Amino acid sequence: VKTIISTMFKLAAFAALVGSAAAFAPAQTGRVATDLAVSELELGVTEPLGVYDPLGWLETEPEAFERRRAVERKHGRVAMAAVVGTIVHNNHIVFDGYLSKSADLKFSDVPTGIDGIRAIPGAGLLQILAFFALVELAWMPASKYDGDYGVGYFGTDILDPENKARKLNVELNNGRAAMMGILGIMVHDVLEGKPFIFIDMN
Repeated sequence: VKTIISTMFKLAAFAALVGSAAAFAPAQTGRVATDLAVSELELGVTEPLGVYDPLGWLETEPEAFERRRAVERKHGRVAMAAVVGTIVHNNHIVFDGYLSKSADLKFSDVPTGIDGIRAIPGAGLLQILAFFALVELAWMPASKYDGDYGVGYFGTDILDPENKARKLNVELNNGRAAMMGILGIMVHDVLEGKPFIFIDMN
């Protein structure tokens, strides 16, 4: 069983890498338009790789770049939140009170790691999915490719283009690291019950 799970996770990791390959590669081309003050095409180029587009999608499918970048940015934001949440929960920092009064389930009763999702009642999972739908369709719609939802940077706008470009690059790269990080955490949690391989949380 562990061999099958290991193979599945390896395939998932490979698919994630292939699917996001173009998003790592703002190209040296002006064919893709953007409404940002800072051009998306100048973001995400990270040394020593430079422009990384092994599948050539920026040449063959330039019209799809903005959507792929938006997907990369949103997945990165979710992954960063997931990594922080995993660290917090594995340190047993939880809300007081009940997650479900009717099920007599306290927040402190929810196990850490992958097993936590299995402990949530069906109605709770539906509420989570409904919240996702609200975010995707109304509050932070997926169709808004620039990722700017009017909340600013800790409530303030960044007016200097150079400073904005730097912070957007930081966000992209931290998101990329978080996507790989949360995948690694989940793999080790499933295979070994030890999400942080260098730290024994038990």
